[in-house]
Amino acid sequence: MDVSMFDFELPEQLIAQTPLTDRTSSRLLTLDKRTGKIGHHSFSELIRYLEPGDTLVLNDTKVIPARLFGMKRGTGAKIELLLLKPLGDDRWEVLARPGKRLRPGAVVDFRAAETDVAAPAPLTAVVEAEGPEGVRTVRFSYEGFFYEWLDKLGQMPLPPYIKEQPEDRNRYQTVYAKHRGSAAAPTAGLHFTPDYLRQIESKGVRLVYITLHVGLGTFRPVSVERVEDHRMHAEYYRVGPEAAAALNDARARDGRIVAVGTTSARTLETLAARFADGTIEPCEGWSDLFIYPGYSFRLVDALLTNFHLPRSTLIMLVSALAGREAVLNAYREAIERRYRFFSFGDAMFIY
Repeated sequence: MDVSMFDFELPEQLIAQTPLTDRTSSRLLTLDKRTGKIGHHSFSELIRYLEPGDTLVLNDTKVIPARLFGMKRGTGAKIELLLLKPLGDDRWEVLARPGKRLRPGAVVDFRAAETDVAAPAPLTAVVEAEGPEGVRTVRFSYEGFFYEWLDKLGQMPLPPYIKEQPEDRNRYQTVYAKHRGSAAAPTAGLHFTPDYLRQIESKGVRLVYITLHVGLGTFRPVSVERVEDHRMHAEYYRVGPEAAAALNDARARDGRIVAVGTTSARTLETLAARFADGTIEPCEGWSDLFIYPGYSFRLVDALLTNFHLPRSTLIMLVSALAGREAVLNAYREAIERRYRFFSFGDAMFIY
């Protein structure tokens, strides 16, 4: 399958740069995956499309200020590290820019802008190993607590097309974010408020929380010509006892499982493969599942998602659920109606 099949013209001005003040004031495009019928609503109308007995699955990962800017010791070269995966003992897998300047043994110093550069840096990273496409393994040194230094020195890892950090960091967190570890937000969940989730729950919809820490897969473009040749980067997931029991219950009574975001969808389908012949159990692990047209969903019945960029693995996943032509047709209509795209954009509900 050629990657160009997922290409379309997206006006740059439709890529949302800032979050809306009111989370639920975004717009909602609905797509019936059986008929291709499209509807246009406000996000607050999502509840009309949810039914008593539905199970709404949300990713409760929490974004860390994973983008660090420092200077290479000895040369003063500016270096950016994006934290991707903790490896234990203060070692992390990171994405380095520019990676060609960081060979094993290189040291990067991180300090606040107003700090005297002659003073020792409070946070340093030593490169231990090189990987492909700018990936490095580094070991951090510091006094005190690592995450406190991240809060002081790090920035939220917004996509590169967003030019400014939001004044309130929580605008790049879901209201139910709990387990820190992500390098990006599960952005479909940014539309919800605590009050709206209570309204949904009061309708008889069960809320279930699972965790997938978003990593390099979100930032890695599809650079191959054939979709089948792309390889996803593994991301950590965890499903607790309560979530496992709720999913088993939904399957037993043939209830509808609604995934909030592509990260929840990939986690659910990873579980479907892991426990294909039996009961879903509490578990954790790493998922590198790549979903594209031709894939048969086993747990996900409906999906709430944002609008994605051309040729991305995300639009391929959405196309696997609703059909490529139906999705691209919906995208054409969204562009004509000036929907906001990507992380801070509007929402799409496929049912």
